[in-house]
Amino acid sequence: MFTGLVAAVGRIVNVESLPGGAQAGVRLDIDASDLDLRDVGIGDSIAVQGACMTVVALQSPGRFQVDVSQESLSRTVGLDRPGEVNLEKSLCVGDQIGGHLVSGHVDGLGTVARFEPIGESRELAVRVPRDLARYLAYKGSVTVNGVSLTVNRVSDDADGCEISINIIPHTQAVTTLRNLRPGDRVNIEIDTIARYVERMLTLSGDARR
Repeated sequence: MFTGLVAAVGRIVNVESLPGGAQAGVRLDIDASDLDLRDVGIGDSIAVQGACMTVVALQSPGRFQVDVSQESLSRTVGLDRPGEVNLEKSLCVGDQIGGHLVSGHVDGLGTVARFEPIGESRELAVRVPRDLARYLAYKGSVTVNGVSLTVNRVSDDADGCEISINIIPHTQAVTTLRNLRPGDRVNIEIDTIARYVERMLTLSGDARR
C-alpha cells in the first residue's frame, strides 16, 4: 500500500526488453538518487508513476531495477520509455497516511484536457472514461500518476466525465505533474473505498431480486 504522497522524482534511464519475445515485457533501470534506498531490498515494492513495481535489482549509487509485464505496459503510460517518474516506497506499519490509501494498481487511463494557471496554482482537468467515471465524486480522492489528489468538480457526459483538480505550487514542484500538457494520457487509480461501496451496493441489489 501507498499514500499517493510522492517521495521523489526519479528517471527511467534505460528500457531493456526481457527475453521471450514481444509479450515478455521490459526491465526498467531507474535513477532514484533523491529517494532513500537504504531500507529497500530485493522484492520490496515501489510505486513508479502510480504503478506498484517489485524491485528486482539494486545498483549503486541510488539506482534500482524493476520488471514490467506486457499486461502492465498495456494498461499504463510512462513506463515504456526514458523520462521522469514519480516514486514512492510502500507503507510500513505505523507510517503517517498523509494522502489516502493507494494500492498502486492502475485502473485506467485518463487524458489531460487542460492544465492552466489559476492564481498561484493550476487547474488540471482530466477526461476519464465511462467505466471509471462512476467512482469519482466531488471532494473525493483520485490518484493521477501516483499523486493523491482531491476532485474539485465532476462534469458528466455520455462518454464518461471530466474532473477538475487544483494543483498547488508545492505539488507542481515535487512531482512529474508539472510536465503535463493537453492531450497527455495519465495513470488513474480510483479510491479503494469507492470500489468497495460499489461492490456492497451490487450485492445488496442482487439480494433484493
